[in-house]
Amino acid sequence: MSTHQQLLYHIVFSTKRRKRLLNDSIREDVFSYLAGVCKRLDGFALEVGGYYDHAHLLVRIPARVAVSEFVGKIKSNTSKHLNEGKPLGVPFAWQDGYGAFSVSPSNKAAVSRYIRGQMDHHRKRSFEEEYLQLLMKHEVEFDERYVFD
Repeated sequence: MSTHQQLLYHIVFSTKRRKRLLNDSIREDVFSYLAGVCKRLDGFALEVGGYYDHAHLLVRIPARVAVSEFVGKIKSNTSKHLNEGKPLGVPFAWQDGYGAFSVSPSNKAAVSRYIRGQMDHHRKRSFEEEYLQLLMKHEVEFDERYVFD
């Protein structure tokens, strides 16, 4: 019998120290680049978006690749791209950690809408509030002292 899977992940990570480096002139290009890296890693980005200080991805990750490896590669490739191109004028880095939450196919459309609505969403709520809420919603145990760098 062959192997079959349909695993979707909502992945979230911020810029280092949540600096607002994803300005209007590059944010969409960064999100497109993230999607391209996903494809080069044999994954598929269904939705990529975020705010000035973080990114959200709804992705399929190949079964042979660990989530931590996949996320590490998309973050390192994007950081390298931004630092080589120097569109920001300052060094760019993502935070060390990330959140990865499983998404059922029945919630795929809702998560996509949520990611597309990030610019409006963050007029009312900070990334820190949003991220803590995601951890609680998905019943992830955490120590708030160590959530953010």
